[in-house]
Amino acid sequence: MNKREIKALVSLLDDEDHEVSEHVEGRILSLGGSIIPFLESEWEESFNPNIQRKIEELIHELQLSIMMDRLVQWKNSGGLDLLEGMWILATYHYPDLTMEKLASSIEQLYYDIWIQFKEEMNAVDQIKRINSIFFGPMNFAANTKNFHSPSNSMINVVLENRRGNPITLCVIYLLIARKLGLPVYGVNLPNLFVLTYKSEKAQFYINVFSRGIIFSKTDIDHYIAQLNIKPKEMFYQPCTNLEIIQRVLRNLILSYEKTSEHEKMTEIEKILKSTLDNQDEV
Repeated sequence: MNKREIKALVSLLDDEDHEVSEHVEGRILSLGGSIIPFLESEWEESFNPNIQRKIEELIHELQLSIMMDRLVQWKNSGGLDLLEGMWILATYHYPDLTMEKLASSIEQLYYDIWIQFKEEMNAVDQIKRINSIFFGPMNFAANTKNFHSPSNSMINVVLENRRGNPITLCVIYLLIARKLGLPVYGVNLPNLFVLTYKSEKAQFYINVFSRGIIFSKTDIDHYIAQLNIKPKEMFYQPCTNLEIIQRVLRNLILSYEKTSEHEKMTEIEKILKSTLDNQDEV
């Protein structure tokens, strides 16, 4: 469609006949994400608040569709790049965010640690060296004041503010550790996300939310016992990138529930379902 035809469609968004306006909305949505720049232009040129509101809703719906398509494609291709998965989630709030910007931020953090890193260190000392920089000069820390804020699950915000929830802090830490060549993975504990250093010679755990405290399998045993939960293998072993993304989505659902943003909560539930197999539960 050309710009004149789009203008004609947009002008009908405020039609008094509900069937006409509904048909127009469906027609615009059917054109896909490529129409977003035209809609943004029409929003700027419009002086009708009703049309502006409907344009905003249409743009959001188109952006949401793009995000979900990307996420499903990422999942179906194996979910190999964790940063890409986190970028896709962040575009829910920040649709103009680029993968390149995130990759550049992680690369800089990696470099700043790499220049002070010694490969000949033993595993525990390597993690302690990362901790000393990550929680020292880099100033990353737990966001305990606004724990349930949705922004804690947006990796771009956490990279900028240096404050986040357990899983987003873990993801940033993990991405740096993996670039350093360390066998560090995510672990899905109940109510807490942690990391594990797992090689043929050693395995231990890292609580990034508590400034990188190193702990053992026995500590997890005690933690599980305190929660009165039956131990599962998943509480001790690495999880997949897809499981990390699904946990971030569940955190977002809880965040929007706490902030009473039920529309966003419903949208995130829909996004989560798109990543699940039929037998999985939201």
